[in-house]
Formats: sequence, structure tokens, C-alpha cells
Amino acid sequence: MDIYTRRYDFRRGLMSYYKYHMFFCLNRRDEGPPCCYDKGAEDMFAYAKGRAKALDLLGTGKARINRAGCMDRCSEGPVVVIYPEAVWYTYKDRGDIDEIIKSHLQQGKIVTRLII
Repeated sequence: MDIYTRRYDFRRGLMSYYKYHMFFCLNRRDEGPPCCYDKGAEDMFAYAKGRAKALDLLGTGKARINRAGCMDRCSEGPVVVIYPEAVWYTYKDRGDIDEIIKSHLQQGKIVTRLII
């Protein structure tokens, strides 16, 4: 088995490439119900990436922050999900993003007040 196969073999308890993988819903609709983009998700995504980078939280064995399309939770948005725990959060402002980064990405603690 090569190193790339081993990295992703969770059954054997091997570490994944990233400790945390954070996905921001950045879906944008021209018509229809409000979406995460309408609620400032693009700005919060950019802020989260910049903040995590400044804290040296990004990279192999650390975290990765990615864009995602619609996650079908528009009424609860804006939304972000963090794997491998599959924890879904909503947020209102930079303070909420800071709390998610500090608590979840730095300390491994779930921010229960922001769970959806």
C-alpha cells in the first residue's frame, strides 16, 4: 500500500491529510429563496481563510478551508461544516468565525451555541 492510500485509510486509524476540513457554502442564486451568498458568506469565507492563515492553522496535518456549493440548508444559513466530525455551524459575523476557529480548529472543541 502506498503512502497516498494509507493517508486516507480511516479504518486503520491513520491520520488524514488534513486534521480539519472546513467547507463554506457560497451558493449564489439569481432568483428564489435567500442563499448563503446573500448573507455575506463570501466575505466570511475570505476572512476565515485569512485568519486561519495568520494563525498558522492551514496546511498538511492542520486545516483546509474550502468553498462549497449549495448544501441545502438555506433556511439555516449561512452555513459551514467541519469534517471529520461533520459539525454544521451557522454564523452571523466575524466574532462567530473567530470563535469557530479558536475553539474548533485550535482547541478541538465544538461551539455548541452555533450548531445547526
